[in-house]
Amino acid sequence: MKKTGLLFGSFNPIHNGHLILANFMAEFTDLDEVWFVVSPQNPLKEKKSLLADYHRLAIVRLAVEDQPNLKVSDIEFQMPKPSYTIHTLTWLNEKYPEKEFVVICGTDIFPSFHKWKNYSEILNQYALYVYPRPGFQLGKYKDHPKIKLFNAPLMEISSSFIRQGIHERKSMHFWMPEKVYQYILEMHFYEK
Repeated sequence: MKKTGLLFGSFNPIHNGHLILANFMAEFTDLDEVWFVVSPQNPLKEKKSLLADYHRLAIVRLAVEDQPNLKVSDIEFQMPKPSYTIHTLTWLNEKYPEKEFVVICGTDIFPSFHKWKNYSEILNQYALYVYPRPGFQLGKYKDHPKIKLFNAPLMEISSSFIRQGIHERKSMHFWMPEKVYQYILEMHFYEK
């Protein structure tokens, strides 16, 4: 059974911090592969800086196209909105019974994890591979048998910082794969 880590996010845009984390999880844990699960725009939240779904998918595909153990999933675009992690996990289990899915997340989710839809079901049925985030601890979850904390390298890079840099016409060459950066520039994303 192939063990697949799921890294959820808007990836607006994807950057080297995301890629280093995914590579770490694919290479330094027992995961066989990592899927970037690109999250759709929440219709209840207006976010003008969020690129259209298909553009974010294209950017993530560009970023991982040469990495055999990193993949892109558009599953949440095919599901009813709003999408909830538990529904995505259930759907993936039904579609790919030959895979064991693991949720990759940062310690920053745990202060509000109890607010996730069916969070206890997620904890009972799925392993969580957790990476450290500054200022956040596992708290009451630190001894949970389904939660594994990995000392993944921290890259303090944010998509919002990259968007701001592009908007200000700064060079952002080293923040993301070059082909992603060139695509963003050619499409004039984040300039306004």
